[in-house]
Amino acid sequence: MGAFLDKPKMEKYNSHGEGNNLRYGLSSMQGWRVEMEDAHTAVVGLPHGLDPWSFFAVYDGHAGSQVAKYCCEHLLEHITSNSDFQSALQEENSVDSVRNGIRTGFLQFDEHMRSVSEKKHGVDRSGSTAVGVMISPNYIYFINCGDSRGLLSRGGAVHFFTQDHKPNNPLEKERIQNAGGSVMIQRVNGSLAVSRALGDFDYKCVLGKGPTEQLVSPEPEVYAIERSDEQDEFIILACDGIWDVMANEELCDFVRSRLEVTDDLEKVSNEIVDTCLYKGSRDNMSVVLICFPGAPKVSPEAVQQEAELDKYLEARVEEILKKQGGPVAPDLVHVMRTLASESIPNLPPGGELASKRSVIEAFYNKLNPYRSDDTDPVILFFRGFS
Repeated sequence: MGAFLDKPKMEKYNSHGEGNNLRYGLSSMQGWRVEMEDAHTAVVGLPHGLDPWSFFAVYDGHAGSQVAKYCCEHLLEHITSNSDFQSALQEENSVDSVRNGIRTGFLQFDEHMRSVSEKKHGVDRSGSTAVGVMISPNYIYFINCGDSRGLLSRGGAVHFFTQDHKPNNPLEKERIQNAGGSVMIQRVNGSLAVSRALGDFDYKCVLGKGPTEQLVSPEPEVYAIERSDEQDEFIILACDGIWDVMANEELCDFVRSRLEVTDDLEKVSNEIVDTCLYKGSRDNMSVVLICFPGAPKVSPEAVQQEAELDKYLEARVEEILKKQGGPVAPDLVHVMRTLASESIPNLPPGGELASKRSVIEAFYNKLNPYRSDDTDPVILFFRGFS
């Protein structure tokens, strides 16, 4: 859904923090979309006496940003304050009960939004996916409703990832058809690309059906994973603007390689967003990176290798510009295409050449200070290379 801009909006929103033996960084960018519809939550130390617990989430809005923003401001309170969740905390073996309490929070929150919307200005037509983690001292609760995704890296590999809720998934399709709907061009009634979401009340008005039986369900899938202090590395939460262009293993490999170069989690998150933009993502992009004590540490060898790679790229950009000759230097697209045709050693895994695009552009501008500004190299790059 949504129209596109002539030029991507590349300004970023960043934040970071730490607590409960966790560190986190996040980045979001509007990109090519005409509106920024993503939102996020990052809370270390939860209300209602849950100081050792933390909660992080990414909300990917569609048909407007209202629901995503409301999720950001109110969803956590509905989860932690509902009676099912509160009673679960009093039980000794409460993992399943906590999961049920999170589910109850989502369903009650969705119904609350409907009533608020109707009282204020009629039913709001926007909706939002939600992917999050609630981290207790002993468990990681992954929460997913829609096609944003979360994953856990443990012991140097992808250990777990959430399943996207798409209309063509067999169980999702069966529910949609039982509610009188159809799946066309992999969309609910040929329109909505997700089968579960908060909001989207136009798809939740089938009489005689409960909230989890509607065309679009607000029910999250909640997974409980016991923590491993020795092996847990990091969690990535991201909207589909990230996953559209990077697979699970690719993104994990990329993050791992970046953590060996810097411990600045905002910088790593920015590199994720930039790399996905240069890989061709046309959507809003948001990512939250949460690191455990077992996350990769900065390695002098990796830092040196990165410096050598940057030095090599600068030398190659200079060679390409000199080789072209003539009064007009080649544009950035030509430089990128030339580099893409070469076998360049030690590019970041998962990110490859796209992850060095901003570095290459900086070298290009430095070595070609008198280039014409009539043609924006960023636009040239997107139109001719991605």
